[in-house]
Amino acid sequence: MTNESSRIDKWLWTSRFFKTRSLASDQVNGGKVHLNGQRVKAGRSVKIGDVLSIQKDGSLFEITIKAINKTRRPAKEASLTYEESEPSRNKREQEQQIKKLASVSRPVPQRKPGKREREQLRQFKHKT
Repeated sequence: MTNESSRIDKWLWTSRFFKTRSLASDQVNGGKVHLNGQRVKAGRSVKIGDVLSIQKDGSLFEITIKAINKTRRPAKEASLTYEESEPSRNKREQEQQIKKLASVSRPVPQRKPGKREREQLRQFKHKT
């Protein structure tokens, strides 16, 4: 860990928010990542103390950069490079619980639809 700056896409990749650097770059350029409340490009430099808003998989992470790694390290070490704000963590956990409860309350069919029922489903979907 060093006290230098790093490209935002590289920092997101080394901190394990995204699996590949190109995916991190696409998300930054797509407006899913904001630096200190501003939309930025993937080449923008970040430094310790910067605040990032990362929208990933329907969840919003509000984090503060604590350290910068030059290489991708194990997840335990990567989690030490940032600190998530308490309100952000609580909101994310509530959203996860809501999604979990919503999936549990969904009715589960007793069997697969037969040939006739599949055709009726196709016709119904094409009407709307």
